[in-house]
Amino acid sequence: MGRFDGAHVLVTGASRGLGRAVAVAFAREGAFVRIHYQGRADQAAVTLEQVRSAGGSGELLRFDLRDKAQIEEGLRAVLAGGRPLDVLVNNAAILCDAPAALLSSEDFDEVLAVNLSGLFTCSRAAARSMLARGKGAIVNVASVAALRASPGQAAYSASKAGVLALTRTLAVELGPKGVRVNAVVPGLFDEGMGPRLDRRVRERMLEATPAGRPGRASELCEAVLFLASDQASYVLGHALVVDGGLSL
Repeated sequence: MGRFDGAHVLVTGASRGLGRAVAVAFAREGAFVRIHYQGRADQAAVTLEQVRSAGGSGELLRFDLRDKAQIEEGLRAVLAGGRPLDVLVNNAAILCDAPAALLSSEDFDEVLAVNLSGLFTCSRAAARSMLARGKGAIVNVASVAALRASPGQAAYSASKAGVLALTRTLAVELGPKGVRVNAVVPGLFDEGMGPRLDRRVRERMLEATPAGRPGRASELCEAVLFLASDQASYVLGHALVVDGGLSL
């Protein structure tokens, strides 16, 4: 018996990295997983194959997080089959490294459109279905960049700080109606954004991490699964920091 036997889970940004790891982790626990992607159909197909190999089942779901109409249509398609959504994991995000003085307005706006506005639109659409049943869980993936200065990541930091604020507000609004909203706050990991960071930034983060190493994808997955599960039934609006002490 898995913790999520028969559960319907949507993971955004699941075509690779930590999103893929989270999708497979839910599948291993018996969930039906919707694998969201935007432009990497081949990589999303690899995730689906791994989901099935892990003993779960799932389907691919494509929409652009910068387009509110596409998000709404995508969530309508998810719910049209009559299977209610039990868990939404808002994992998708983009990064634009540049000093704030050199960061274009267009790049700043795009990062916030995906990382914050897109997350809000997904959450709103999912919450409507969950509220109708009086049950559901939303787990937002923030970042340690929301808690400490991250030079060169002004847009990303701002978007992830917004994710934490939005998590708290949604938790207060939706919690009384049975929908729990929480966040995980990853530090430096060996998958996801970590390998794509500038080498010098990565080295500084590693030096500042008391654990002395990057996190493993499995360690973040366990945090996400916990917050989405009934084991966390009394946890609302919490930001679970999984960073090896980087934010201390």
